[in-house]
Amino acid sequence: MRKAVQFGAGNIGRGFLGQLFYESGYETTFVDVADALVAGLNDRHSYPLRILDDVSYTMCIENVRAVHATKTDAVAKALAGAEIAATAVGVPVLPKIAHLIAAGIEQRFADFNATPLNVIVCENLLDAGPYLREQVRGHLSPTFHAVLDEKVGFVEASIGRMVPVMTETQRQEDPLLVCVEEYCHLPVDKDGFKGPIPELKNLQPRDNFAGYVERKLFVHNAGHAVAAYLGYLKGYEYIWQAVGDPAVRTEIETALAESCEGLARKHGMDVQALRKHTDDLLRRFGNRLLGDQVERVARDPIRKLGPRDRLIGAATMCLEQGVSPLNLAFAAAAAIRYDHPSDPAAQSIQERLAREGLSGVLREVCTLDPDSILGCLVASGIRRLDAEGWIRA
Repeated sequence: MRKAVQFGAGNIGRGFLGQLFYESGYETTFVDVADALVAGLNDRHSYPLRILDDVSYTMCIENVRAVHATKTDAVAKALAGAEIAATAVGVPVLPKIAHLIAAGIEQRFADFNATPLNVIVCENLLDAGPYLREQVRGHLSPTFHAVLDEKVGFVEASIGRMVPVMTETQRQEDPLLVCVEEYCHLPVDKDGFKGPIPELKNLQPRDNFAGYVERKLFVHNAGHAVAAYLGYLKGYEYIWQAVGDPAVRTEIETALAESCEGLARKHGMDVQALRKHTDDLLRRFGNRLLGDQVERVARDPIRKLGPRDRLIGAATMCLEQGVSPLNLAFAAAAAIRYDHPSDPAAQSIQERLAREGLSGVLREVCTLDPDSILGCLVASGIRRLDAEGWIRA
């Protein structure tokens, strides 16, 4: 049986990549630091995956095992014998697994004739492939630097599957259970592979991959953010409730129309295909069974208001392409007014807003000149929130 190594056995690792590996005929070795999770996977060699949609069902993902991330030799051995690998650990953890990948590369390519290894990098980071490559290089003997560049692919991916936070009831049902939406496609950077592209169900190698990365960030993530921040101001608990509100839905649709037009102009993408993708996203956002919470999607507005992130980044891209981002700026205004008491980032923004005014938030959080076109559009959005009654007394 062909072998796969999956770094990270969390929501995306088990809830997405594990399914693709299983359905493509691979035995999967998960690498993780959670003791109970590693033990459970090794005890059962399987786990349940529940697909939540109009017709929900539970499938059994088999042919799995796990290695604790502290076991460098065991991880290296698994990687040396694998046909494919992937990461889904979160950006801050990538440097912490780089030595494991390096150890596997050195063991695999002790025989220089060994076949290439491709690592699919499933992380929310622009240029994640080059970043991880250089992290790994720092742990390699110089003897293997040429091999790293010639025979190891770090393939960037765009993750679209939504995996909500598990409820306490679901966790008690089975500690290995993961609940996900049905969407199960994996667009990847075609140019990132070394050697033949491995066989993997629902893998979608793409040219012009930068366009797909920005589509994920400026359409999927942006749309989710619009729903969350305006939904919060309306008092909703779940994303499906926000999407079902006609006023919120209109704002999502108009903001994403701006993003789609900008992406079409920048990357030569088909604007009708982008709008069809938007329609599908709205349907998926409205999936009640996912129970996706507004608080989860809105969490950490400092990061999400960053200059290259889903709202300010999308609006900036639109301006560069000659598209006026009125509605994206309105959503950014809503994110600035997001004040959930248990979110430290939200409270930090509110403190800065009270202390320095909107200008301080725009400069320090969004890296925007308050007098710039986009700064003025966000300020207009703030005034509109008050004028139209979005802000609760």
